[in-house]
Amino acid sequence: MALASRVDAALTAVPRERFLPPGQRRHRRRDAPLPIGHGQTNSQPTTVRQMLELLDVQPGDRVLDVGSGSGWTTVLLAWLTGAEGSVVGVERVPDLVAFGAANVEAAGMPWAHVREAVPGRFGAPSQAPFERILVSAQAQELPLDLVSQLAPGGVLVVPVAGRMLRVRAADDDAGGPTVEEHGWYRFVPLVADPPDEPQVD
Repeated sequence: MALASRVDAALTAVPRERFLPPGQRRHRRRDAPLPIGHGQTNSQPTTVRQMLELLDVQPGDRVLDVGSGSGWTTVLLAWLTGAEGSVVGVERVPDLVAFGAANVEAAGMPWAHVREAVPGRFGAPSQAPFERILVSAQAQELPLDLVSQLAPGGVLVVPVAGRMLRVRAADDDAGGPTVEEHGWYRFVPLVADPPDEPQVD
């Protein structure tokens, strides 16, 4: 199946409304970001489609979903990887971790899960490398710590300073990543909470 057809099939199989707060479900067909609380949003469907097409997830991929929010993109990614793959969603807001994790569990895809982000870090370095990384929040500059979590030849899709970037890691250690720009977008900011302070006795 062609990539665009696979992405469309995923969007059909994973309805947006299941990942919205009850008060927002009547707006499920609006092609716009919808609030899910704590200043975060469920992303605009056309933007999600474009990001998934740029990411080009393959069956069996290990995927990281940064800023997983309601869990919608986490489950879309899990649909694209199939049961032979795995998807880790990371989210920094505890209430949204619980909301997203419950939504992912209800989707019945046990190869996907959501966890709370590690303070002071982007992504899930302890579980790297990943073949694909999706970031649904805007960075001010390319987050190199996420680039470092890519497997050789892996792909990162991230909005940076208003531009959507597709970053492909080199196939070996000899070269650096290649970066492509794909249009202008607006997202909530990519934020890492401060590291936990050591306890002083």
